[in-house]
Amino acid sequence: MGELRLGDIVDDFCVKCKRLTNHAIVAMVNGEVVKVRCSTCYNEHPFRNGIQPPSKKELKKKELFDQVLGGSGTPPTETPPRET
Repeated sequence: MGELRLGDIVDDFCVKCKRLTNHAIVAMVNGEVVKVRCSTCYNEHPFRNGIQPPSKKELKKKELFDQVLGGSGTPPTETPPRET
């Protein structure tokens, strides 16, 4: 495959369409694709190289997991012993 140029078609993940679609290159820096336009919905976004970004749910899970591992979460409160 030759060198990419403005207007060439590449595959990328579109967050608006939520799928891998054809995109036209609209911006390049030092020969690298930096911005593309979806050929289906015409949404312009940074080039993601076909990688789907994590969902908000996945990001929240990771944040909570990192808090537990880092010990930055609040410690559990001790419950008083029960009287019988």
